[in-house]
Amino acid sequence: MEAFRGNTTSRASFIPPLLLLLLFVALSALAPGRAAATGVFEVRRKFLRHEGRGPGGDEHLAALREHDGRRHGRRLLGSVDLPLGGNGLPTETGLYFTEIGIGTPARTYYVQVDTGSDILWVNCISCETCPRKSGLGIELTLYDPSGSGSGSAVTCGQDFCVATNNGVTPTCPSTASPCQYSITYGDGSSTTGFFVTDVLHYNQVSGDAKAVVANTSITFGCGAKIGGGLGSSDQALDGIFGFGQSNSSVLSQLASAGKVSKIFSHCLDTVNGGGIFAIGNVVQPKVKTTPLVPGMPHYNVNLESIDVGGKTLQLPTNIFDIGESKGTIIDSGTTLAYLPEVVYKAILSEVFAQYVDISLKNVQDFLCFKYSGSVDDGFPIVTFHFEGDLALNVHPHDYLFQNGNDLYCMGFQSGGLQTKDGKDMVLLGDVAFSNKLVLYDLENQVIGWTDYNCSSSIKIKDDKTGSVYTVNAHDISYGWRFQWHKSLFSLLLMTVCSYLMF
Repeated sequence: MEAFRGNTTSRASFIPPLLLLLLFVALSALAPGRAAATGVFEVRRKFLRHEGRGPGGDEHLAALREHDGRRHGRRLLGSVDLPLGGNGLPTETGLYFTEIGIGTPARTYYVQVDTGSDILWVNCISCETCPRKSGLGIELTLYDPSGSGSGSAVTCGQDFCVATNNGVTPTCPSTASPCQYSITYGDGSSTTGFFVTDVLHYNQVSGDAKAVVANTSITFGCGAKIGGGLGSSDQALDGIFGFGQSNSSVLSQLASAGKVSKIFSHCLDTVNGGGIFAIGNVVQPKVKTTPLVPGMPHYNVNLESIDVGGKTLQLPTNIFDIGESKGTIIDSGTTLAYLPEVVYKAILSEVFAQYVDISLKNVQDFLCFKYSGSVDDGFPIVTFHFEGDLALNVHPHDYLFQNGNDLYCMGFQSGGLQTKDGKDMVLLGDVAFSNKLVLYDLENQVIGWTDYNCSSSIKIKDDKTGSVYTVNAHDISYGWRFQWHKSLFSLLLMTVCSYLMF
């Protein structure tokens, strides 16, 4: 052994420079730090998976529940590609986040992508309660209005401030005072601050799988104070990017500026991770749609019936009526699916109809059980039927998620467990829309979906040129990068060792 060690040491002094360089690159790739800014909206999961990286067991389920609690706010030109990361499985705990550029010069911010709220806001440099570190493997940045050469404050007398205050000039010391905002989420988390206008940088589709950096001026919130779970350093982000349909959303602002059509789509890949997120008019695949309920702040649709394994559930005739704290909301930002108690119990009864002896146990309000076979072979498909003859098939591998060896938990939940106000509502989240292309067409006030291979690509029409371009799937999640870096490091390490040995 001593002789062999001596030979190894001697040979190391003659390692070719190129090999040393490759090894240095591999070691550098494993070091934590900020990803290089590309201008692309890099979307990742907010929480990491069970298997050795994310919170496990009961803590994981508690975090998942807390996350869902916070879910309860022209000229048509180019298209935008937002490379997607993460995984649509409930064990990922739901939310996605994206990397954006703001200001002049551009600085990088990591913000949650949220179809259930409207405005974009980022934590402000004056915020004393905002986290400075994150457990998500990202570097946080506080926005400094005075540090950007293109930033300016929005005042109470400006149109944007009046519009976000239901058309009424807010009560301020003067019309020149900063325009303030305040948002409180269902779990008590909150953000307050003031609006500013600055430059947003994004990638505009310019060809098949090609994009050019574009930018436009947008108005967003500068968070001066946050509370509740938003201040947790374990899953801290720089803010939230709302994809709601109000005029204050970034999507509406981009459309009003003639940059994009007011249409976006996503495809969450639970097989390989990542998927597709794009702004623009999707022409392939063809998507059947159902009307959005007019005058609603969220993506409300008319649900008509539910069947389990082909058997229609016998439910109260008014259970899906639209009204205050009633109706059906589509929100891919929510991880699970929440149902009125009577609907929840009816689905459970049919799902477990042939397993009367199965032992069910409660884990953090989740109904869980042991099962060793294929859930797709052993349990039925749950189908939601909407206005316009549009069906949504939720497969067992979607609504039953694995939480340990042979332990499965139900992704359908009783709405009363989340919020009292939501106990009579149907809220359909990621468990219902994984591996489906979901299209939000606000130009025509419809929403639709189709089963799709989210690892493939879609075709988007550029309204500026009339050309049709390919937008590919992406997987840029932190976990994926880390695994790839480890593989690269292992390969190079073996190469070096082989060279030293021979």
